[in-house]
Amino acid sequence: MKLYWSVIRPIVVYGCETWVLKESIIQKLSVFERKILSKIFGPTKEANGIWRIKTNKELDELIKHRNIINYVKAQRLSWFEHTNRMPEISIVKRIHKWKTLTGRPAGSPKSRRDDDVRNDLKKKMKLVKWAEQVQDRYNWKAIVEKAKTLSEL
Repeated sequence: MKLYWSVIRPIVVYGCETWVLKESIIQKLSVFERKILSKIFGPTKEANGIWRIKTNKELDELIKHRNIINYVKAQRLSWFEHTNRMPEISIVKRIHKWKTLTGRPAGSPKSRRDDDVRNDLKKKMKLVKWAEQVQDRYNWKAIVEKAKTLSEL
């Protein structure tokens, strides 16, 4: 299990701070994680001697609800805090706030990572005054840790 947390997961989610999580990506990551966890924890032997594969609920309880999707969302919250605390003259912040000069094609606008993160903060974590809380680094780290175990995030 230690190998999964320290080696496999960081490789799979490299650069996840900048991802826009769509349902297709969430589904693929969840399936991958369940396959790996099923191999790590193996089957369960019933009282009657029959072996069976662990259910998704059992796997979720074994990892204490710290699944890969919550990890990605927590990493995005951490990066969100980092970029919001940067000085305005920082290159990263200027690129982050950059607006294109050309118009967008017709149709609905694409999802943006910041919109996704703000939605998580307001609706799922019920943080209203996140702009003030993001300035307190230690308080924000507690919020990110809480996000790693939320089942509805």
